[in-house]
Amino acid sequence: MEWVNAIVQGILLGGLYALFATGLSLMFGVMRFVNIAHGDFIVVAAYAALIGVAYLGLHPLATIPLVAGGLAIAGYANQRFILNRTLGGDILPPLLVTFGMSVVIQNALQEIFTADSQRLQSGWLETASFNIMPGLAVGLLPLLVFLAAVLVIGGLQWLFYGSGLGRLLRATSDDQRTVRLMGADNAHIFAIATALASAVVGIAGVFLAMRTNFDPSIGPARLLFAFEAVIIGGLGNLWGTLAGGIILGVAQTIGAQIDPGFQILAGHLVFLALLAVRPEGLFPRIKA
Repeated sequence: MEWVNAIVQGILLGGLYALFATGLSLMFGVMRFVNIAHGDFIVVAAYAALIGVAYLGLHPLATIPLVAGGLAIAGYANQRFILNRTLGGDILPPLLVTFGMSVVIQNALQEIFTADSQRLQSGWLETASFNIMPGLAVGLLPLLVFLAAVLVIGGLQWLFYGSGLGRLLRATSDDQRTVRLMGADNAHIFAIATALASAVVGIAGVFLAMRTNFDPSIGPARLLFAFEAVIIGGLGNLWGTLAGGIILGVAQTIGAQIDPGFQILAGHLVFLALLAVRPEGLFPRIKA
């Protein structure tokens, strides 16, 4: 039963990793762009939720609309006025600019909030659980995070394949030049994609703050988990991102079951093994 419990907890942890990864997958799918500061923006969202709880007296879950909305606005502005200027045939400028953003964000957060570890206190939600069977219990908060990941990815999937905006985003992903010739503003479309990705980052940051401790320096590790989930699932495939997060989460919890010090390494080893066997990921997006 211990191994079954490890697998179940890994699946639920995969929901958090999927939230980390969805924004990264969305931005790459539309713009072929990897944001090195992605993990640091997750940490910014966590601190924004902390401010909402400390100064506005909100419950952590009540901060989600505010944080997601604020991150969406900031993401739109960041893409429209800064990152769009770096896009082009050379992949190096956006990587360098977002790397610089990562350094600035980490140092700014450390200056404002210090390097001390923080965590959002969620009261009864932290310890609430229910038994599935003897010896197997599921925490309410991890389950809530997993369901949120499914809802977010399902909502984005509908947006991409059931709305006019989604068709425009997919067309831009497939052929930016043709879409521009038809009168669309690529800069605006890219900024909308980043706003959507940033809103998901906001949700992920709040749940990160509720589930575990955080500090200004943990962003790069969140980026790594997100990147691994995206690659495992297949670039541009949102449901594949959820599958990648689950595989990574299960690998880590099984590794921890073998040896607590083996948890993170187990996830990296599974990522490398799958990358060697299937470099395009398990469920690569098929253009339609």
